Amino acid sequence: MMADLKTAVNPIFLSEEDLRRGIELLFFAYRDFTAEPDAILTEYGFGRAHHRVVHFVGRRPQMTVGDLLTILKITKQSLNRVLGQLVRQGFIVQHRGAQDRRQRLLELTDKGRELERQLSAPQRARVAAAYRKAGAGSVEGFRKVLLNIIASPDDRRRFDRGKPGRR
Repeated sequence: MMADLKTAVNPIFLSEEDLRRGIELLFFAYRDFTAEPDAILTEYGFGRAHHRVVHFVGRRPQMTVGDLLTILKITKQSLNRVLGQLVRQGFIVQHRGAQDRRQRLLELTDKGRELERQLSAPQRARVAAAYRKAGAGSVEGFRKVLLNIIASPDDRRRFDRGKPGRR
């Protein structure tokens, strides 16, 4: 038990090396987290921007283009290129808003839901396995660390308990 205390990182007195190691871990984890979806995206001629759009539209059906722009923090031009391709190829449909006809509401088609399932399945399996190995306390600690990396209070509020990933 004493050995555990000596090797534990004290979050109040993090060294430069502890911080750099954490950053490096994020890079390696992201590389491996995106590897399988990247291979699937390549088969469609898509990239990670397409994956993000499919993910968020799948999580929030009927979201507006404006909401998607806010989440992704990309230019309208960049989104239009990616979204246009997904619409033309039948992965996403756009509807006009009932109250505001200028709004474009987005949702996945059956084909889009299948793509989202293919892309997220290996990621869900990877996260589930990591959570099981780490244990409940680590899962909550990890959530807190990630929430504190997110700069925007509005984005952090998306993850209030009871409403994961939604507002």
